Amino acid sequence: MTVAQGDGSTHRGLRMTLALWMRRVGRHTLRFEAGSTRLEKQVRDYSGGGLALFWKRQGIYAGAAFLCSYYYSFQISVLCYLFIQITEFYDTGLSLRIRTWKGGSLRQARRYRNLLLLSSVFSSTAICVFISLVARMEGVGNHFMPLFFLFAAGLFAAVNNHQIPQILYLRLAMYIAVFLYIPIKDLWVVNPPLTSVLWLQLATCIYVLFFVVECSTIFLGFYRRGLDQLDALRLERDRVQAAYDVKSQFVSVVSHELRTPLTSINGALGLLRTGAYAGDPEKARSILEVAHKNSMRLSALINDLLDLQKLEAGHMSYSFDRIDLPDLVEESIESISGFAETYGVKLEFTAPPTAVFISADRARIQQVLDNLLSNAVKFSHRGGTVEIRLETTANGTRLHVRDHGTGIPEGAREKVFGKFSQVDSSDRRAHGGTGLGLAIAQEIMQAHGGSIDYTSQIGKGTTFTIDFPQDVQ
Repeated sequence: MTVAQGDGSTHRGLRMTLALWMRRVGRHTLRFEAGSTRLEKQVRDYSGGGLALFWKRQGIYAGAAFLCSYYYSFQISVLCYLFIQITEFYDTGLSLRIRTWKGGSLRQARRYRNLLLLSSVFSSTAICVFISLVARMEGVGNHFMPLFFLFAAGLFAAVNNHQIPQILYLRLAMYIAVFLYIPIKDLWVVNPPLTSVLWLQLATCIYVLFFVVECSTIFLGFYRRGLDQLDALRLERDRVQAAYDVKSQFVSVVSHELRTPLTSINGALGLLRTGAYAGDPEKARSILEVAHKNSMRLSALINDLLDLQKLEAGHMSYSFDRIDLPDLVEESIESISGFAETYGVKLEFTAPPTAVFISADRARIQQVLDNLLSNAVKFSHRGGTVEIRLETTANGTRLHVRDHGTGIPEGAREKVFGKFSQVDSSDRRAHGGTGLGLAIAQEIMQAHGGSIDYTSQIGKGTTFTIDFPQDVQ
């Protein structure tokens, strides 16, 4: 009993392996599977071509039926013609449904493809039955008419059914089977010597089949290359659109970031130029302080843009030195403390018990720290606390910057580390910023052999973590 169960399990495993292999061959070698957009185009092209050739097919079927009824059998001709017309009615109705289909669904595209495949089975069967009956009525001998009709059907499939490979392969397989069955049956019945024309008829059929298959391969290759080029153009269009969106976002963000401080600076200088506060030095000093802060904001914007340009061109220079990381963190906290006070946010730093040294560019790492600390302050609630914790690990040093603010939604990683983007446009306007800081910080950390990442919960806050590699003394 155990052996039987083992054999059953083995057979199931073999069947599953064979099914997976056949699926892989169909998907990669024969390219049966396609994406939603590509498969939709294949289905539409096939059905559109079928509708365009409707009257040509009707003429071919009517001509073949007339010749069969005149020279062979009126009854068989009528029955076969009606069978073919039933398949044509189904195929045309399906193609008309596809024409009115709005698209956009891979599942529906596959369903229509399978229905077209079923329709092709019916129509190919009708043609093969008709050809086989004509060949049978002719008896043993020269089957010029049925073989020529079958050759025309195969060539018609090669030229007009290449949009969907499954349909093309199916039709060719059925036509080839009948094409070879007719001369082989004669050889089986007569068993003639090699000098008989029946052998020549079989050889001619094989030669013609090679021509039909070659034509099918050529047309299928042309169509696939056209689809590949269309996919490449579509991808390039998407890239251009993405670049245009980035440019538009850049213009919008930079315009906003420039306009606000420039307006403030122009207003302050205009008031001082008119002498409105000549008798009030304290007020004049306050106005100058506002102008100074906004000029620093403009300077930071320009520096971000210059850093971005250097990073994209690969011209960012680094001066590595052995630095005391806790000391650098404390320096960054001190420099940002005034900014934190304006938001009513406290900064708490937990340093490791021992000294921590890293090999880094001091100015660039301070740029990363300033960005993380300022972001944590901006997105914290008033009265909140930003926790900075430095720890050593087996692979190096890790710094955590945690706030208890609004948090970052899931799926926003590309925006967080993207260029000229922030998680929410309203946040960008509320807090300012070009959306370049974290993108630049990520590039700087990669240049140092480290990394930057975050974890977040909506309404509970965000923790940014930067990892420094182990210091090599």
